[in-house]
Amino acid sequence: MDGDLDHALEAVGPRLRALRRQRETTLTELSANTGVSVSTLSRLESGARRPTLELLLPLARAYGVTLDELVGAPPTGDPRIHLRPATYNGMTVLPLTRRAGGIQAFKLVIPIGRREPEPKTHDGYDWLYVLNGRLRLILGEHDLVLEPGEAAEFDTRVPHWFGVAEDQPVEVLSLFGQQGERAHLRARPKTRQSSD
Repeated sequence: MDGDLDHALEAVGPRLRALRRQRETTLTELSANTGVSVSTLSRLESGARRPTLELLLPLARAYGVTLDELVGAPPTGDPRIHLRPATYNGMTVLPLTRRAGGIQAFKLVIPIGRREPEPKTHDGYDWLYVLNGRLRLILGEHDLVLEPGEAAEFDTRVPHWFGVAEDQPVEVLSLFGQQGERAHLRARPKTRQSSD
């Protein structure tokens, strides 16, 4: 039993690092958000510090995940998904997937008055679909406005930024994957209607 516990605790560090990178958060930002020192966060991620409940609770809250997800606990058989929103860069982010790695799905709610455009780059590939409102997307030299029902996909190594296009919040579905992982969408061909 102790071997299983040790193995589970050893896996926490890589999970924490993957979550932080996925959320594009620095150790300094995470420290400010959780009250856990940068050095402690770094030691947790590297496995040099054994995770405790006092350290994991604020991290689970900051990442919007359960403690079970942080420690890789086996599923309990309860089919309900308890998703918790989190706030990043002024946006409300609701994770729609529960696994680390692979393509991640999020619902983003971007409020009115999000800061001025500051295009950034990072590794990955993003696919955005506008549910409500109008989304302003700056991608390289392009300055676009996406309406509800429109989508955009792009390599996140291209400088990019997105926010509201007018005085109305925007709701967006986002699929994000590491470099090389793209959202593949397939449309069914139109079926020919038979005439009687």
